[in-house]
Amino acid sequence: MLGKTFRGGVHPDECKHYAPHTVYEPRGELVYPLAQHIGKPATPLVRAGDRVLVGQKIAERDGYISSCIHSSVSGTVKTVERRATVMGAGECIVVESDGKYELYPGVGEAVDPDSLSPEQIIARVREAGVVGLGGAAFPTPVKLEPKDRDAIEYVILNGAECEPYITCDDDLMRQKAPEIVEGLRILLKIFPNAEGVILIEKNKPEAIAAMQKAIEGEEKMRIHVAPVKYPQGGERAVVKVVAGKDTKLSQLPADVGCLVDNVATVYAIYEAVCRSTPLFRRLVTVSGTAVRTPGNFLVRAGTSCAELLEAAGGLKEGAEAAKALSGGPMMGIAMASLDVPLQKSSGAIVLLAEDEAEQSETKLTECIRCGRCVHACPMGLSPLLMAEAALRGDLQRYEQKLYGLECISCGSCTWVCPAKRPLMQTFKDAKDAILSARRK
Repeated sequence: MLGKTFRGGVHPDECKHYAPHTVYEPRGELVYPLAQHIGKPATPLVRAGDRVLVGQKIAERDGYISSCIHSSVSGTVKTVERRATVMGAGECIVVESDGKYELYPGVGEAVDPDSLSPEQIIARVREAGVVGLGGAAFPTPVKLEPKDRDAIEYVILNGAECEPYITCDDDLMRQKAPEIVEGLRILLKIFPNAEGVILIEKNKPEAIAAMQKAIEGEEKMRIHVAPVKYPQGGERAVVKVVAGKDTKLSQLPADVGCLVDNVATVYAIYEAVCRSTPLFRRLVTVSGTAVRTPGNFLVRAGTSCAELLEAAGGLKEGAEAAKALSGGPMMGIAMASLDVPLQKSSGAIVLLAEDEAEQSETKLTECIRCGRCVHACPMGLSPLLMAEAALRGDLQRYEQKLYGLECISCGSCTWVCPAKRPLMQTFKDAKDAILSARRK
């Protein structure tokens, strides 16, 4: 029996081409941006000429909302300089790999999580540089320290993976279900009054079966099978579907008794706590209509996106990549070049033979006020009114009357718009303008 769903949402073509992951080892230099998480960039601990090992901390977190960074290879630091990144450009540590993959002392050592207090668990997660791997890259230790731990009723593992093309979380759940469940058990030690719920969309029957088997005998855990609808993986949608609670404006899931983490994040927590292994590699999907052999890869952070595309067979014969995305086609970030490094938050590289956004520009008309965007918005906003205010430059109305900053940039409104209005981009520009004015 399927669980309840959230309001709004859309049904884009899934375009998922599942394949069990393969391990890819990088060549040459690895590039580690200091800003690959929400919050302040990390501060480098190394300089040119230093030798580093796998799992060694090479950058320290700078403040409460920040995250440290670890080397994914052994080798020599070439430089610390500004390089192109997925987000544009920023300071990066560049390491020349020696191909030996020598481990930093202590990395990989087994630890019994039952021997650790909640505070020690959080400290290990913090030291491992774990961030949200569902795309947001929010430092995970911050989530694990809400005002009142005892008030958390649900610890929810988000395995929805609702973006088209992406299948790395599906693969992770199939291959590493016992480890993910152990990660959930660790979280329930921090939040003793909570129930553990693993939300998975029904289009992943093998993952559902693997996770169901892994939780056998666990009294405080259950699987929640959700209908297939985008953006099911949105944090507020997850809370509504599992807990039946609405997250009011400016509230966090913890304010309504919920903690939500992506399944890959919880696997990283397991690795950090039980295997003394920092977050320096992850599963990544390479897919899209222009890719020769779509698949999943276990990749070390800092690997070139262009290099990983080669591992997937490159482009189809005669095909060109009209658009390259870090992430999926709904919420992914357009990349001007693939000569940028994979970051902690890089769950997918999607290359499309046609740029639908560019094609839509040729069909653009005035808003016909059909209301489809209002019906599709999972946040209950009024995109057509928000667009009018933003385009007039009335940012005060956009923010204070229309609650425009509550937009989660899911792209549902843009997807359903028959007038082909670039609504999501309009809202991103408005948000940037508002936040820029605040900083000034």
